[in-house]
Amino acid sequence: MRANGWTVDGGRANVASRSEQAGHGGPERYGRTSDMAEAARAKPKPTPETQHFWDGTQAGELRLQRCDGCAHVYFPPRPFCPSCASRKVSVFKATGKGTLYSYIIHHRPAPGFAPPYSIAVVELDEGPRMMTNIIDCPQTPEALQLDMKVEVAFEKLDDKITLPLFRPAKG
Repeated sequence: MRANGWTVDGGRANVASRSEQAGHGGPERYGRTSDMAEAARAKPKPTPETQHFWDGTQAGELRLQRCDGCAHVYFPPRPFCPSCASRKVSVFKATGKGTLYSYIIHHRPAPGFAPPYSIAVVELDEGPRMMTNIIDCPQTPEALQLDMKVEVAFEKLDDKITLPLFRPAKG
């Protein structure tokens, strides 16, 4: 599609600049070509506040935090309760079970992903919601039913990072 001199969904890019259309640039100008090796998936960077979570995923556990003052369970990890601001919080092993709260099916390539793939929000049985991917099932609306039961599965990216993903629950 072409609108006002811009190319949308054209060959090399979603939106190309006017200078690329005129032949004054493009990926080759900047040392990039369409034959580049596939980029790896972006990796999270653990911080002191999130290290317990990443240590848990490496151990095959989904670890959450609970406020010792008001009992609120939350994610993502942080050093204080988002409900009452107390700094007295505990880490515990979650069940790793939940329900599919929301999702989209992404059909465009992205580094480390082969389309189609889901980008989902899972509501954990303990209460918090987390963004993730749904694996081990067809990436279709027929297979990805809202409120379906899911369970955690871990994908090791390297020696430091293991990601929590979710799949349909067995049984």
